[in-house]
Amino acid sequence: MADLGQDGGLFAARVVGATAGAWVSLVYLLPDSWKEAVSRFLTGACCGVMFGAPAGIWLSEKLGLAGQLTALETALSGSAAASLTAWWVLGALVRVVGRLGTRPESGQ
Repeated sequence: MADLGQDGGLFAARVVGATAGAWVSLVYLLPDSWKEAVSRFLTGACCGVMFGAPAGIWLSEKLGLAGQLTALETALSGSAAASLTAWWVLGALVRVVGRLGTRPESGQ
């Protein structure tokens, strides 16, 4: 289980990365309302903090940067990527479900 409190620097990097990723997700696709904006921001920030370290490690290995990044850089970039990805995946699902839910009824 992830330990959120041992290293303050890594936790701060994850929070900053998650916040940055959440803001970028809002800029790329503007929300329809302030409620959607808050929901998207909180979802992205929470996912970025929770999954930032594993995402950063995975990304650094896939990009061949494993030995070149510090732990702070890995946590920061992983948190930003996890935060940004969280909204895009959840947002896409919401829009697909919304479209499927508004299909006209078949003629009976």
